[in-house]
Amino acid sequence: MTDDGVWKALADPTRRLILDELAGRGGQSLFEIRVRLTTRHALGLSRQAVSQHLAVLEAAGLVRVRREGRYKFHDLDTEPLERITARWLRPEPPEDAP
Repeated sequence: MTDDGVWKALADPTRRLILDELAGRGGQSLFEIRVRLTTRHALGLSRQAVSQHLAVLEAAGLVRVRREGRYKFHDLDTEPLERITARWLRPEPPEDAP
């Protein structure tokens, strides 16, 4: 996924809340994420809506999915965030610099 895809995924406040929840506790199932969004943030999203948000985050490379039997667990992957922030936090010297 391009950096643009990461920015687009981060543009939605619900997706940012999902990432916050995964940062606090990884390895959550869809059900667990949905319950946490409902109880901690008063978001009454359907299972399908949360699933669609997770699909966007996965396509952007921000969420990794692992299967154990018939269950899917979701984990935050910070590599795309590190890649896009490195651009400003650790800029490379200009090519014409001595």
